[in-house]
Amino acid sequence: MSNISVCGANCGECYCYGKMCSGCNECEGKVFHAAEGQACPIYECTVNLNKLKNCGECSKVPCEIWLKTRDPKFSDEEFEANVKARINALNQ
Repeated sequence: MSNISVCGANCGECYCYGKMCSGCNECEGKVFHAAEGQACPIYECTVNLNKLKNCGECSKVPCEIWLKTRDPKFSDEEFEANVKARINALNQ
């Protein structure tokens, strides 16, 4: 299975992958940083609610959920670059 998550993040590049997390696709969005037993809000919306393969199939990307689901370690510029990179990954 691909290491590209439904939001375009490359799980294989994350420091948590293989340690704290098996990857978004493999754990069906129930990643370590989501509330216990719940899927990440992006995965929940994309796969569970809208039955899409990934956010690249949605006309609203990047949506409000993306903007609210932000890694706090990113500066505004880093977050903007991260969003662009994720959109590019989904379009490949």
